[in-house]
Amino acid sequence: MKYSVLDLAPVPEGADAATALRNTGELARHAEALGYHRYWLAEHHNMKGIASAATAVLIGHVAGLTQRIRVGAGGIMLPNHAPLAVAEQFGTLATLYPGRIDLGLGRAPGGDMAVMRALRLRQDAGDRFPDDVAELMGYFGPEMPGAVVSAHPGQGTNVPLWMLGSSLYGAQVAAHFGLPYAFASHFAPAALEQAAEIYRQKFQPSDHLQKPHFMLAVNVFAADTDAKGVRLRSSMQQAFYRLRTGQPGQLPRPVDRIEDVIPAANLGAVNEALRITAVGSPATVRRQLTELIARHQPDEVILTGQIHDHAARMRSFEIAAGAMRNLDTGLVA
Repeated sequence: MKYSVLDLAPVPEGADAATALRNTGELARHAEALGYHRYWLAEHHNMKGIASAATAVLIGHVAGLTQRIRVGAGGIMLPNHAPLAVAEQFGTLATLYPGRIDLGLGRAPGGDMAVMRALRLRQDAGDRFPDDVAELMGYFGPEMPGAVVSAHPGQGTNVPLWMLGSSLYGAQVAAHFGLPYAFASHFAPAALEQAAEIYRQKFQPSDHLQKPHFMLAVNVFAADTDAKGVRLRSSMQQAFYRLRTGQPGQLPRPVDRIEDVIPAANLGAVNEALRITAVGSPATVRRQLTELIARHQPDEVILTGQIHDHAARMRSFEIAAGAMRNLDTGLVA
């Protein structure tokens, strides 16, 4: 099974964006050496703890630092951009790095109402999403005779499109267009089972894809022992809690007891949102990944994990790659 990386270029407490971007480059090269198939970066805005706001720019940087791994967006929030501009950006990337660029599309703005105003977005910007997807697909296909507007670069590059989602809406759009579908189960698993079922049942074969292709997103916090893995996870738990309570910031340092920093009334909700997670020693992570894959039957897995210490993050993805290479195939089958 192919396994990939989703990176938000986290900015750890005590560091800055330059450090985060340098860490992303190092992790991308490490992931390529470890056999990861894709390296995706996500669009978020107005967040001090995330340095991947200019996603297409960072994708170009990562593609230039690597040689074989596919690099792409997980994803570009399409309502924030004109389809032509996205086609030109990713057409340029695909021309520079042929056969290596992916474009995942999301419908959310990647920020709050203040961000939407700063991006000059109308509140109904997402209502045109299916039409915008269709327009974008046209820009990547063969140039149409008589077309008034074409994407150059872009036309004829056939950049592979993915649909992203955390609800049933994305599943239906992906099925309608016959596109592969990546579900944001790493932070919004409530609709995971239903979304996967709708996508598979309603999928319409297309020139892009003949049968459904479903990607499961999983948080991984792997270390030499279970206790160390649990401690690594505490940074993301804190970050998620702070975001949900209107206190976003840089990625917090880990703590020994998460109960000391997140109120009991909130911790259950945080852990439920982050329940699609493998955490602990190599053996524990392998077992948990095997169980998640056996339950949800994805065609592909994308791994993420916001870890404060860069060396520990590199090690976590190394352990995770070993686990994916050595899944308990009997249980998965």
